[in-house]
Amino acid sequence: MEGTMAEIRIFGGNFAPRNWAFCEGQLLSINSNQALFSLLGTTYGGDGRTSFALPDLRGRVPIGPGTGPGLSTRKQGARSGTETNTLTTLQMPAHNHIATISPGTVATVSIPVLADAADIPDPSNASLATSEDTNGSEVKTYSNQSADATLKPFNAPVSGNVNVNLNGGSQPTNNMQPWLGTYYIICMQGVFPSRN
Repeated sequence: MEGTMAEIRIFGGNFAPRNWAFCEGQLLSINSNQALFSLLGTTYGGDGRTSFALPDLRGRVPIGPGTGPGLSTRKQGARSGTETNTLTTLQMPAHNHIATISPGTVATVSIPVLADAADIPDPSNASLATSEDTNGSEVKTYSNQSADATLKPFNAPVSGNVNVNLNGGSQPTNNMQPWLGTYYIICMQGVFPSRN
């Protein structure tokens, strides 16, 4: 099969034709492949003294090097991309979570009191008690004695913090475009390309 040296093609067979090789990143001897090395150099690997590498297109798609309009710069021989990616909160759009709270939540409150007359103004360690006419002096509404009754219970609204639990499983998402497995082959022996 004729070809231009270093030319890459897609091949539907299950073998590399004569003078062609699979693009699998294999290292080759520079001494045995000087013409091909002069075209590829160490763009795809190798030490540049005794070896160089063919492109490795297993599980990858080629992309044109350079900077397309509005796109990032890509260098020849560079590799990038992953099959899967686990999103972080920095990659998610800003959003809110809805928390549902039962409406009309109230609690019944009973306050213990003392039916006897109050005798102290300080509420520390005391019970509410019946206040008496003070005639302008300090109001005494508490007593050191134990409570012996309760006020009529009343309902009071209850408030507090609402916690929204974390959700999700942190599983990687698939980045793969639809694909079909075929071989990329590179011409090892053929017409040496001339420069324009």
